Amino acid sequence: MSTVREAPEWVGSLPQHWRLVPVGALFDERKESVSDSAFPALSVTKQGVVPQLGDVAKSQNGEARKLVRAGDFVINSRSDRKGSSGISELDGSVSVVYTVLRPREGLDLNFTHHLLRSSAFQEEFYRWGSGIVADLWSTRYSAMKRIALPIPPLDEQRAIADYLGRETQKIDELITEQRSLIETLRERRDSLSHQFFGAKSEITAPLKQLVDEITVGIVVTPAKWYEYGGGGVPALRGANVKRGYIDPTSLVHLSREGDQLHRKSRLKSGDVVVVRTGQAGAAAVVPNTLEGFNAIDLLIIRAKPSLCSDFLEAFLNSHAAAAQITDGSVGAIQSHFNVSALRRLRIPDIGTERQLQLVDRWKSASSRIDELISESEDLIALSQERRAALITAAVTGQIDVRTAS
Repeated sequence: MSTVREAPEWVGSLPQHWRLVPVGALFDERKESVSDSAFPALSVTKQGVVPQLGDVAKSQNGEARKLVRAGDFVINSRSDRKGSSGISELDGSVSVVYTVLRPREGLDLNFTHHLLRSSAFQEEFYRWGSGIVADLWSTRYSAMKRIALPIPPLDEQRAIADYLGRETQKIDELITEQRSLIETLRERRDSLSHQFFGAKSEITAPLKQLVDEITVGIVVTPAKWYEYGGGGVPALRGANVKRGYIDPTSLVHLSREGDQLHRKSRLKSGDVVVVRTGQAGAAAVVPNTLEGFNAIDLLIIRAKPSLCSDFLEAFLNSHAAAAQITDGSVGAIQSHFNVSALRRLRIPDIGTERQLQLVDRWKSASSRIDELISESEDLIALSQERRAALITAAVTGQIDVRTAS
């Protein structure tokens, strides 16, 4: 088995008894073509390889698939699917754009699973990729096979796998508990919101009567409109819009050409943006700091002075609006909430003073719940960071699991 002399930066200082071995010396690429009628379709997710999910787009050519055998490592090489990989426990088939690797002897499958899913290896894997733009960036096996992997003796591989199995289970259990707590808190918040915004005594009117404009952001974004490396015009997507706030991380950027062609979807402070696809109905007010950003596949509401943006945001995120949003959404696999449905949505037609009173009371009543949700979300993020750091440290030999156990 060939080895590499110098440890790459992502590995760091390697224990003396470990080896650096190229991917191509540890795996064979599996490229057999099969049909999904003979080998059931599999999905490759951030949680690993699973039977094909019901909400994914199905391949139109079920005869052109790539074979996967139990014990193979499968990875989606597209940058927008970073971290979607894992050892398969099933025989099946995947899209031909996936990379399927058959481990050779001398590798523990559980150790391999952790090593190739570690955040450090993922970054190295994509560093070896190529493409015209980031969304089309991918890493081919011809490049991947030259990446050097840190490989300990087989008994130590098993010890590392056992250690990570125990330690990550503890972290995963904590994350599961926090996610359950968040769901409980959100249910309590929804119930509380109904008390403020669900009064049947309020006179209602269709939203279109209370706003100046309802439009939709860019629905189709050609690859040539994307800018990478920090240039261009920032643009919000559905992933950035949460219920009650906007998360400005992981933004995409549009070229000046794309922005000029869609000036109508440039955002102004005080606009209310609404998720159109996926988590349909989630709404947030655009703050001053995001003035001039563009919007991709978002509904944009520009209210009249008589309609408070904060009130509109709170109502759209309430239980009282949820049924209307569900009824107005279309799509069997992924829901879409359209302009016409949003125009018809009925909201309380009350004076500005009454709107502000409701918003103030609502924020006062829900603030502690929001704080608890934020604390749990921070704990989940920290736990995920610790989990990733622990895996990387173990599979690169930065900690000796035989003494850490």
